[in-house]
Amino acid sequence: MAAFEYRQAEEIRDIFKRHRVKYLFIGKSGAILLGYSDTTQDADLFVEKSAANCERVVQALNDLGFQLTDQQAHEVRQGKDFVQLKNGPFDLDLVFAPDGIEHFEDAWRRHVEVEGFPVCNIDDIVASKQATHRQKDRETLPRLLKFREWLKKEKRAGRQG
Repeated sequence: MAAFEYRQAEEIRDIFKRHRVKYLFIGKSGAILLGYSDTTQDADLFVEKSAANCERVVQALNDLGFQLTDQQAHEVRQGKDFVQLKNGPFDLDLVFAPDGIEHFEDAWRRHVEVEGFPVCNIDDIVASKQATHRQKDRETLPRLLKFREWLKKEKRAGRQG
């Protein structure tokens, strides 16, 4: 299984920008864009759940090369809580209702821009991982918490955007 790569994040950023999709990188892919030293197999996106935005997501995914089934396109248009896509140039998880985050607009107000990538705030990434209660997230959390601590120290020291 291929790992998430910076090039994939660039493709998402560029095509989603062209389609005016409102989204945030979340999960490990978001943490990696913040500087977290780890790998993941997919990109995780927290997508604003509005009819217009969801329609733009479908168009953007088509441009990215995803071969959406009718069912998948319907789920994206409806803003299903979680849509996992493995039928494109890379694996992509669309999350419309992540655990641990109440509203997209709240996360949007807290988000950071990293080289043009809209990324969830590290506190939201951690909150989401903590709320899932999945074994793989419990195993990752100690390192992610240490990364958050480091990131906040770097920001206070003026070395992080």
